[in-house]
Amino acid sequence: MKWSLSLLGAALVVFMLRDVFHTLWHPTRHGGLSRLAMTTLWRLSGRMSGRRRAAGLAGPLGMVVVVSIWALTVAVGWALVYWPHMPESFTYSAGLEPSAHASPVDALYVSLVTLATLGLGDIAPTAGWLRLLAPLEALVGFALLSATVTWILGIYPALARRRTLALRLSHLRRTHATTEALDSDAGAAILDSVASDLCVVSIDFMQYPESYYFYDGEDRASLAEQIGYAAQLAEHAAKARHRDVGLASEVLRAAMDDLAAILDERFLRTEGSTGAVLDAYAAEHRVRADGAKRSHG
Repeated sequence: MKWSLSLLGAALVVFMLRDVFHTLWHPTRHGGLSRLAMTTLWRLSGRMSGRRRAAGLAGPLGMVVVVSIWALTVAVGWALVYWPHMPESFTYSAGLEPSAHASPVDALYVSLVTLATLGLGDIAPTAGWLRLLAPLEALVGFALLSATVTWILGIYPALARRRTLALRLSHLRRTHATTEALDSDAGAAILDSVASDLCVVSIDFMQYPESYYFYDGEDRASLAEQIGYAAQLAEHAAKARHRDVGLASEVLRAAMDDLAAILDERFLRTEGSTGAVLDAYAAEHRVRADGAKRSHG
């Protein structure tokens, strides 16, 4: 029974670390547990109405929930490793009765203190193998904290790049660019730049899929609202006589196709055309935008 609980705890720790690895360090994967938490909160935010709808909190709150689940599950896993061997394999400070401090709560306390690298020392392992495991848990706790900070520092620049592209498309929309206006070296450069930015956003969605669940704010800074204009630019440019503009329009179309494929494969699952996928992307985010406007109205 002792070793069964310890093995169960070890399996729980390994399972959770695998989820952390796929979420934070695997550029083309998304951990199953973190994905479930993020998508659940995203769907719940879409079903709320009026002031109860917190569209803008779905992404940040999802990250907090995911990190909390990681930390708590790792702590519980290590507690299951410690508990069957308490109190005989642990030493207690003066004033603590070993037999009175050998419950699951005490094991969880030891695990949390170790994971947080506090090192209080009032209850410490004495068995050789447990003395090796305790520092290992502290290392995992430190790595989890560092990884979480790295995750946050990576997500927000990705959001900034997405919103910057949306704002740029909004500016181009307000210029009412025609085929004649794009039929020049400057037009080719603009199209090429937009295609390049779309490629960056596509990589962001692959490497930071959690960024999909963040609300983009007002329409001008929302890529979901502005992405349709990129298709209009490509259509106008396709009629231009300038050879470089024609090539740039094809590159822009290819970039949009790639972005739509990533959105459909990872989030939308419509199996439709590029236009249908981008429309679905806009519709899903527009629901939250409308809700946020009503809640502040």
